[in-house]
Amino acid sequence: MKHILPAVLLALAAALPAHAEDPRPLRIGWVQAMANAPALIAEENGYFRDEGLNVELKGFGDGPVIQQAVAGGEIDVAYIGAPPVYQWAARGLDAKIIAKVNYGQAAVIAKTDGPIHALSDLKGKRLAGVNRGSGMDVLLRGYVLKEAAGLSPDADLALSQMPAGNMNAALDTGVVDAAFLWEPFISQSVLRGTGRVVFDVNGALPGYPWYVIAAPAKTLKERPDDLVKLLRANSKAIAFLREHPEEADRIIARSFKLEALRAADGSVVPPEAIVAEARKRLGWSAEIEPSDRAFIQRLIDYSVALGFLDKRLNVDDIIDDSFAAKAAAQR
Repeated sequence: MKHILPAVLLALAAALPAHAEDPRPLRIGWVQAMANAPALIAEENGYFRDEGLNVELKGFGDGPVIQQAVAGGEIDVAYIGAPPVYQWAARGLDAKIIAKVNYGQAAVIAKTDGPIHALSDLKGKRLAGVNRGSGMDVLLRGYVLKEAAGLSPDADLALSQMPAGNMNAALDTGVVDAAFLWEPFISQSVLRGTGRVVFDVNGALPGYPWYVIAAPAKTLKERPDDLVKLLRANSKAIAFLREHPEEADRIIARSFKLEALRAADGSVVPPEAIVAEARKRLGWSAEIEPSDRAFIQRLIDYSVALGFLDKRLNVDDIIDDSFAAKAAAQR
């Protein structure tokens, strides 16, 4: 009898598939920004489930908080800006970008009836931005101010750091003269008639990448099949955003709890119209193009020049295309 049980167990083991599904949920952290809509669309429309993927979707306010969650083993993969990934690498956290999520999203806005009409008008003014050294701060200081405007971020204007959700109120009340913002805050200001776009980064750099999907080495090694499933679900969500814009806009408006606005002429602007306006400055794409690599390298170089990184990294060292290639082959 004692010889029968091992034989039965061996037979059962042989009958199991070579790659049994991992019973653990894939814990996905995402920055709760409109540009990361593919994450919520994939969840809302069941694309993760359709791929046989059990996920836990966790929203975070910004990239640095997600960085801490990744380092602490609290999440397995992230929808996050590209800058935190190379910042992780510089600090010894081995992680790779495995796909793109979106392009565009940021702009400088000013009061509609104010004196700022171009970037050069920011000299001597007060500009709202986010935390020093963050990805958006690197984009603001390195590209918008130094390169596009020819201004010194530290000498030619006053930069005020504050949460993005507070910037429109600060602009409306005159606490600042302009703000470097992203969606939906830009569109909310524009549609209310209180703000206007002075400089659209996507207009100056069409298709520049921002949010990406990144995973630490542990996930890359232990859960490659789940990452491929994730990328297939991400691609389905992006296709839905492109092919069904009105339905997608309603899902986004509901998920972000956007409220109707009162325009300057007294008309009511429905929530989904805010998303439609935002599409003028952002879009979604999964493929990492050569131009995307070049732009991320540009951000790395800005970070070095600004003193936020001690050494220059090579963008090719933080991108792994193999998971996207497998996902594409299996569609």
